[in-house]
Amino acid sequence: MKPESTLALLLIALSSAGSAANVDSKLRGVGPDFLKFYDTAADTFTCISHPSLTIPASRVNDDFCDCPDGSDEPGTAACAHLSPLSPPSVGNVAKDINSTPALPGFYCQNKGHNPQYIPFTHVNDGICDYDLCCDGSDEYAGAGGIKCENKCKQIGNEWRRLDNIRQQSTSNAIKKRAQLVTEAQKLRREAEDWLRDSKGKLESLEVKVKNLEQEKNDIERREKGKMVGGTSSSGGGKVGVLAGLAKTRLDEVKNSLDKVRKQSNVYKSRIDELEGILTAFKTDYNPNFNDEGVKRAVRAWDDYAARDQPTFVDPTTDADISDVLTDATHGIEWDQFQGGDDPSDIDVLYQFEAYLPAPLRDWLDQQLRSLKIMLIENGILAAPSEMAAGESKAVIEARSRLDAVQREFDDLKRQKDEKEKALSDDFGADDIFRALQDKCVQKDSGEYTYELCWLKEVTQISKKGGSRNGMGRFEKFDTTYSDEDVTADGKGLGTGERVVLKYTEGAHCWQGPDRSTTVVLACAENEEIWKIMEEEKCVYRMEAGTPAVCTGNAATGGDSAKVKKEKDEL
Repeated sequence: MKPESTLALLLIALSSAGSAANVDSKLRGVGPDFLKFYDTAADTFTCISHPSLTIPASRVNDDFCDCPDGSDEPGTAACAHLSPLSPPSVGNVAKDINSTPALPGFYCQNKGHNPQYIPFTHVNDGICDYDLCCDGSDEYAGAGGIKCENKCKQIGNEWRRLDNIRQQSTSNAIKKRAQLVTEAQKLRREAEDWLRDSKGKLESLEVKVKNLEQEKNDIERREKGKMVGGTSSSGGGKVGVLAGLAKTRLDEVKNSLDKVRKQSNVYKSRIDELEGILTAFKTDYNPNFNDEGVKRAVRAWDDYAARDQPTFVDPTTDADISDVLTDATHGIEWDQFQGGDDPSDIDVLYQFEAYLPAPLRDWLDQQLRSLKIMLIENGILAAPSEMAAGESKAVIEARSRLDAVQREFDDLKRQKDEKEKALSDDFGADDIFRALQDKCVQKDSGEYTYELCWLKEVTQISKKGGSRNGMGRFEKFDTTYSDEDVTADGKGLGTGERVVLKYTEGAHCWQGPDRSTTVVLACAENEEIWKIMEEEKCVYRMEAGTPAVCTGNAATGGDSAKVKKEKDEL
C-alpha cells in the first residue's frame, strides 16, 4: 500500500479524535467552483494562477500568504492585502508576475439559505456578518471572544417569505405592464380614428365658416345702406324714395351745368369782342404820338397776345355735356329702382358714378357725396357712427352664427394639431408611456413633496405655503447602467441597463443653473418614487419604479426572481 493511501486511511480513522478539523480547515472558505484545486490527499498545493509555483499542503490556510494570487489562503484574511502593486511572496518570482487574487472571496455555504462570497477582510474581524454569512463560518476563530451562531434557518425562512412577496409583485408588475401596453395601443387607435373622422368635419366647418363670413358681409353691406325713413306716399319703398331723390338731385345738377355752359358762352363772346377792339386799337394807333399811356397799353396787349390762350370748351367735352343735358334718364333705368323695395338693390346706389361720362365723374362724385350727407342729415340714411354704436339685429345674429362656427373650427383644429403631435412623439418601448402621460406620483421628503408627472414635468412642492418649483420639463428618453443591491422589499434599481427620463429647463436657481432632473426607472408593481437626491446644485437624481419598464419574462430592475449575490468580483 502506498504511503499516501495509508495516510489518508489514518486521517479518516482519526476523524473522531478531531484530526478531521485539520483536514476540513484546508477547504475552509473554498467555493464549489474551486474545489478541484484543493486535493486534501496531496502533499503539495499548486498556486491557481501560477501552476509553476507549489508549496507544501500544510501551508494552505495557515494564515500566511504564500501564493502571489492568494489562492493558498481561501479561509483566512492573510492575503486580503493583495493588489497589483504587491511584491512577490514566493522564491524568485518575476517582478511583473500577475498578483491579481484568484478567489472571489471567502465562501459561506449558508445551508438553508443562499451561499455567498464575502470579502476576505471580513474574515475573523470580530463582526457577525449575517447579511452575507448567516452560518457564522467567517468568524470561526472567535476573534475578540465573538461567536456567531448559525442563523441561516430563520434568515432563510424570512428571505423566502419576502422572496415570495417579491415574486408575486413581479408577476403583478408584468401583468400590469401588459395592461398598459393594451391601453397604450387603444389610445393610439382612438387618436388615429379621431383624426380620420375629424378630417371631413374640419373641411365641412371650413366651408361653413366661409359661407357665414360671406353672409355676414352681405348683411353688413345691406345694413350700411339701409334707410331709416319710411316709404313714400307714392309707393316704391325706401329704395324708390332714395332713387327719386337721386334723380331730382341729378336734374338739379343738369340744370346747374346748363346754366354754367350758357354763362361760359356769354363770357367767351365778350372776351372775343374785347380782343377785337384791342387788336384794332393796336393796328390803328399813331406810334409817333408821344403818349406814354397809349404805348403802355399797346405793349401790354402784345404781351397778352403772345401768351397761350386757354380753350374754354373742348369740342369733345362740349359734346359730352350736350349728351348729359339731352339725356332725360342720365343713363339710368330709374323705373327699376322706383318700382320695388328689394333691399339687394341698395348696392346699386353706390355705383351711380359708373353710369356717368368719364369727364364729369370726378365733379359729380363730390355732388353725390353731398347727396349722401344730405340724406343722413334728413334721417333717411343711417350714419356710420350710429351703425357702429348699435348694430342691427340681423348683423348681430349673423356675427353670432359665424363666431360659434369659428370657435368650433378653431377648437377642432387645435385638438387635431395636438393629437398629430402626440402620435409622432416618442412614448418609449411599445408606446407604453402613452398610457401614463396624464398620471403623476408623489413622495414626501423633508420639507418638500416631490411630484413626478410622466413625460411632462417634475415639481418640488413646499410643505410650508405650497409654493411650487419646476425641476424640469420632459425632454427625452435615455439609458444608464446600474449595479446596485436590491433591498429586501424589492425597491431598487438592481443590476442592468435602466430606462432614464431626462427633465430639463426647470425653474432657475439663484446663482445657479436651471433646475434639471434625471429619473432612473426600474420594474415595480406600482408607480412610485423611491429616492430623491441633489447631486449638485439644482441638479437632481430620482429613482422610481413603474411596471412600464418591466420585461416580459421577469423585470428589468428590482427583479426578485433573480437574486443578486454579493459581488462576484471583489
